[in-house]
Amino acid sequence: MEKNESVIFGLRPVLEAANAGAKISKVMIRQGLTGNLASELLGTLKHLNIPFQFLPNEAFGKYKDKNHQGVVAFISAVGFQKIEELLPEIFKRKIHPLILILDRITDVRNFGAIVRTADCAGVDAIVVPAKGAAHIGSDAIKTSAGALYNIPVCRVGSLKMLCYELRDNGFRIISASEKGSKLLYDADLTGPLAIVMGAEDTGIHPDVLKLSNEVVRIPLQGKIESLNVSVATGVILYEAVRQRNL
Repeated sequence: MEKNESVIFGLRPVLEAANAGAKISKVMIRQGLTGNLASELLGTLKHLNIPFQFLPNEAFGKYKDKNHQGVVAFISAVGFQKIEELLPEIFKRKIHPLILILDRITDVRNFGAIVRTADCAGVDAIVVPAKGAAHIGSDAIKTSAGALYNIPVCRVGSLKMLCYELRDNGFRIISASEKGSKLLYDADLTGPLAIVMGAEDTGIHPDVLKLSNEVVRIPLQGKIESLNVSVATGVILYEAVRQRNL
């Protein structure tokens, strides 16, 4: 937990907060928790795409003085938007929007740095999965230099379904991988575009790669085989900026 982060304790308080639209970034649930209220909470979290994790009782030791009932929720410093509601607004502003999809990038500092670069590059929205995304707290905001207040962040239950939706709305999907068949500088990064970046250890999910129009790689000439994901994102975003300003 980050310093000064808001936390909600207890089954009913967390359930009520979720139903009220609170900016919940993640929920910790004690393993083996049962009952009608627990079942209702799980259903609500799944419906709202709020990440949750089952943890052993030991993980709740730091909250022993709180009446947590085996449930602890963390409040995000910024709100999440719905991509299906945001897309029409984006197309009203720009003919050729640019969206950045971050697949399982969980490191907070990398995430913050990426958001900062995305804001500078004119990205219209960032999309993250409900499970496997960095926590948006004070550290992420600090690393982003406040850019998280400027750029919409959307959370979705399935990146695969997101790709279908984006393609139906005229977007081309470009994924970045060191195994890409095309060099970045040979790819067309104009028009409505969604760029997908994956975690350094797991990369981009195969389902997303299959739905991509192209998979591109950044040329590397040294002995190290990959770039830090935030640096790689900057390289790709600014190639898109260059092409769009020709």
